[in-house]
Amino acid sequence: MSVSTNDLKNGMTLDLDGTLFQVIEFQHVKPGKGGAFVRTKLRNVKNGAVVEKTFNAGVKVGLAIVERKDMQYLYVDGADHVFMDLQTYEQVHVPGEIMGEAAGYLTEGGEAQVSLHQGVPISVDLPASMVLAVTKTDPGVRGDTRTGSLKPATLETGVVVNVPLFVEEGEKVKVDTRTGQYIERVK
Repeated sequence: MSVSTNDLKNGMTLDLDGTLFQVIEFQHVKPGKGGAFVRTKLRNVKNGAVVEKTFNAGVKVGLAIVERKDMQYLYVDGADHVFMDLQTYEQVHVPGEIMGEAAGYLTEGGEAQVSLHQGVPISVDLPASMVLAVTKTDPGVRGDTRTGSLKPATLETGVVVNVPLFVEEGEKVKVDTRTGQYIERVK
């Protein structure tokens, strides 16, 4: 399947010479002289490298059909992370290098969106925020609620985030999965 460079959108996955690229950004340029062209920034799906590529306007490029499925995280199997499709109950093994930083925010039973190309996982997208328990942090001191000071806290997945001084071990916190920053304490 192919798509015109005039119809590119952010997030589309293109198949260029057998390599999958995701469109990060694009810009249509119509200079005073010559034909129009499309300047793009593309991320290689396999290795994460970002490349800039320019196409003539209206040229057909390969469009990769990517299926996005909501899946439940089950467990770690060696270097792979195992997910279960919520509709078919089929299990999918996602290699650790595809998981990237997402592995630090998923707990057993947590949900994520897994993108598949021809049945092979190519990426894992988490919800914007996750609620995780604090397993290790320095104890808070009475009166530490007013300052904007932060302290490191280890979460149940092993990720370390900076939290306000009043957060104690055993409490749950909401963390932004895109930036790794503390959002709020959850009761």
